[in-house]
Amino acid sequence: MSEVLNRDLSAGLDPQALAERVRDGMFERDQAARGLGMAFVDVGPGRSTMTMTVREDMLNGFRICHGGFITTLADTAFAYACNSGNEMTVASGISVDFMAPGRPGDVLSAEAREVSASGRTGVYDITVTNQTGELIAVMRGKSYRMKGRPVVEL
Repeated sequence: MSEVLNRDLSAGLDPQALAERVRDGMFERDQAARGLGMAFVDVGPGRSTMTMTVREDMLNGFRICHGGFITTLADTAFAYACNSGNEMTVASGISVDFMAPGRPGDVLSAEAREVSASGRTGVYDITVTNQTGELIAVMRGKSYRMKGRPVVEL
């Protein structure tokens, strides 16, 4: 095996501290998340929770939140969960189901949790709820890990 595949990507940090460093480094470059007003509630090994307030410019012709914005929130939480170990990981597929509409002013929360990670692949479940706890959407994300490639340099 090559040296690149065997290098330590954690720099000796505990998993929680590592997830926080990755979050900070990714978010600094994440223009989409910042532009949509997303914020972190939690991040840790294999998990992430983010919020986003539904703005007027996110509404579709029915005056409900466009599904693309809900999906983007879920996908962003997914990205931070699956990259929390500082090994570059990308989505290989997602499936989204909508349960209820997001409405103007709603504060949507996406919680991503690792279901399974083995070798280069992972499976994550993401739930999106509003400020009252109503289920808005569920997403399943499948990931592909690029062995030996750090998300951030430590």
